[in-house]
Amino acid sequence: STTPSRTPPTARVACCPPLGKMVKYSVAPEAGVKSCKAKASDIRVHFKNTRETAMAIRGKSLNDAKSYLNAVIERKRCIVFRRFCGGVGRTAQAKAEGSTNGQGRWPVKSCKFLLDMLKNAESNAETKGLDTDMLYVAHIQVQQAMHQRRRTYRAHGRINPYQSSPCHVNMILQSKAEPVAKAAEEKAVVKLTRKQKAKLASGTSSA
Repeated sequence: STTPSRTPPTARVACCPPLGKMVKYSVAPEAGVKSCKAKASDIRVHFKNTRETAMAIRGKSLNDAKSYLNAVIERKRCIVFRRFCGGVGRTAQAKAEGSTNGQGRWPVKSCKFLLDMLKNAESNAETKGLDTDMLYVAHIQVQQAMHQRRRTYRAHGRINPYQSSPCHVNMILQSKAEPVAKAAEEKAVVKLTRKQKAKLASGTSSA
């Protein structure tokens, strides 16, 4: 009997691209606008919590985003859960953040990861000579990464999957447009009717 030939290890085809090369920026910075970028791949933090935290800081200035995340870590403010809100408890802090359902949490691990990314983007901005006080979070996106598999042992000899849910994050900070002074408008000439002219004339003659 002949033994089946095995494929040499060098000839095996990889089932997926290597980790760390899977993330691309989904959008490009606006042309002519000063910007900086930062991204993280396969970070070991839960996708759903990180997505809600990222949506909470989108559109905020860099300083406001950092102070907000620090306040969440100290449990002085909360992250409002709008999409992945199944089974999320309610808190009075969520209503203060503009929530309609009152559901919110304090995902400390996600806040710390996003704080590190904001500091990284700030360093990139300083390297490019940008004014960090004028930066705001123009784009931030969280994507699901490949699950990391483990196992947990159950009763009667069964085994269940015990997976983590990592994620990819990419963000773009842009400088705010400087306000342009509005040009002085010429006063429009008001046209009077014959009756209005007659009233004005009678009023000046009687005086």
